[in-house]
Amino acid sequence: MLRDVFLARWRAGAGRWSADGRSAFWPPVACGRGAAIGTRTNGVSAVTARAISSVETGGVRYVLRKLPAVTALFWLVKTIAVTLGETLGDLLGITARLGYFATAGVFLAFLLVAATAQVRAARLHPALYWAAVLGTSLVGTEISDLLNRGFGHGSAQHGVGYATGALILTAALLTVFLVWWRTGQTYDVEAIASRQGEILYWIAILVSNTLGTSSGDWLADDTGLGFRGAFLLIAALLLLLAGAHYLTAANATVLFWPAFVLTRPLGAAGGDALTKPVGAGGLGWGTAWGSAALALVLVALVAFQTRRLRRNPPAPLPAPVDRHTGRPQRPNGALAAAATAET
Repeated sequence: MLRDVFLARWRAGAGRWSADGRSAFWPPVACGRGAAIGTRTNGVSAVTARAISSVETGGVRYVLRKLPAVTALFWLVKTIAVTLGETLGDLLGITARLGYFATAGVFLAFLLVAATAQVRAARLHPALYWAAVLGTSLVGTEISDLLNRGFGHGSAQHGVGYATGALILTAALLTVFLVWWRTGQTYDVEAIASRQGEILYWIAILVSNTLGTSSGDWLADDTGLGFRGAFLLIAALLLLLAGAHYLTAANATVLFWPAFVLTRPLGAAGGDALTKPVGAGGLGWGTAWGSAALALVLVALVAFQTRRLRRNPPAPLPAPVDRHTGRPQRPNGALAAAATAET
């Protein structure tokens, strides 16, 4: 019934928002077990029309979703985004010889703009979300390189080294999770409805992509596996995580973050395979053509996700409350009132 109400409002005039930030096209309701569809007027059922009307007067509050569902499409787009982050970093820093500070400055500015727009948005916009993920991949690579090797090349010439860097970043990610828990936010990445929860989510995303870069460098350089061996090991670990998700009752959130970390070095390996010379085992596309091809694929996937989201809007989330105290929290998206269930 929630989706029926939403679609009715969407067809009546999508994209309008009221002055107080509430959605003009999403007033979700719970209509109870005994509701019948009834007659239709202008394509909207009588029950739906009554529900829409009743919502205007208030009721239980819901929040429009800001983060996408974790599906196979999510992982595909994420891998493409971080692979593009790898090739763009090489394009600006190596091919264009922009220099470390200039490259890092460009990437940091991009991340700040994308992340701010995402956090301030009233609902989920796939283009904003994936732009922010791309920004965390770009900035995370620069942070990892500076931490592990300073301004030199290789592990620990002027930095702490890949292994130590990976340990520091692992500790940083665990610290983020501890703060997350202490602030009473839900750990379910598909059910985040508070502003504070979303900010912690993006901090964890940034640290995860940074850790992924560092751990991938450690596997490829310090363990003797090489890039191909590291790629095969990471791919095997991701397959194990997928198997645990589909074949066991393992907690989905526990599986999400290791997978998110591991897709970063997987994307780095994919970027190297595209851009490196044929003699070095790559396809020889170079950083410019490789980045252009990946950008086109990313844009196409985001457009597909956006279109599917418009056709099948996700149900809203209940207004956020503190897990420990039950106190209301500041929502991260537009509010939508929900009428009390009919009996």
